[in-house]
Amino acid sequence: MISFSPKQLEVFVAITLQGSVKAAAKILHLTQPAASMALAELEKQLGSSLFDRDKGRLFLNQKGKDLLPLAQEILERMRELEQRASDAQDTLRGNFRVGASNTVGNYLVGDLLGNFVNRHEEVTVHLQVANSDEIVKGVLEHSLDVACIEGEVINTDIESIAWRDDQLQICARPDHPLALKKHLQESDFENQRWILREQGSATRLLCERELSRLPKGHIVMELGQVEAIKQAVIAGLGIAFLPKVAVTYAIQSGRLKRLETPFLNLDRKLSIIYHKQRYRGRLMDNFLSMIGM
Repeated sequence: MISFSPKQLEVFVAITLQGSVKAAAKILHLTQPAASMALAELEKQLGSSLFDRDKGRLFLNQKGKDLLPLAQEILERMRELEQRASDAQDTLRGNFRVGASNTVGNYLVGDLLGNFVNRHEEVTVHLQVANSDEIVKGVLEHSLDVACIEGEVINTDIESIAWRDDQLQICARPDHPLALKKHLQESDFENQRWILREQGSATRLLCERELSRLPKGHIVMELGQVEAIKQAVIAGLGIAFLPKVAVTYAIQSGRLKRLETPFLNLDRKLSIIYHKQRYRGRLMDNFLSMIGM
């Protein structure tokens, strides 16, 4: 009969999320030898290694990937059992790992996390902000519990739920030739200088789709942050697709001008995603309920 302990599961999960035995031992307040011994004993009990070893480094193997969500679920269920037994079921505790694409993480983090953080003071929220590809990877690898990105994910392992509408706008400096025209047409965009997001972002995919409808231009810069693109446009280095939520004040203050392009479709959805194998415990259910899911 398998008789692994919660501590062994904690070590396994921590090593996976932290990337090393040393880092896992530190957050669990264990010595490194104790953490290594706990992992070795767990693998012995399971009759299978969970990591591939190469030059002292650990890489989660396929067996480890299969068992990781189950280990996380067992630990979360045990925490819930403890809370119910102590009559503290109204108080949520624990760590909640949230991913957000750059637009969401930089401009909508209050809408995404505000109610949850204010309601559950004993929950520690860890927010990772990156481009959509990296965030989806984190969800698939179970290093993120839930995430919010632009658009949907076509992956059978991912559950995707529409959260809210969003929109891109093409922006230029107020003195840009296109900003001075009253009625723009597709042909006006010929040979324009474009500043785009980096490859791997959902915004880039939408931009490429809409650029295919316009005459050929020149991509003069690729930047990884919306704010950097906005400042480049303000400096007159080119025009760009920018999230509406990111440019409202710049347009109101006269630093940017929105170009009217009714011939383009710049609407998009923001989606909440999580792994289908992810256990929907009380933390997850409370988070989803507070953002209207």
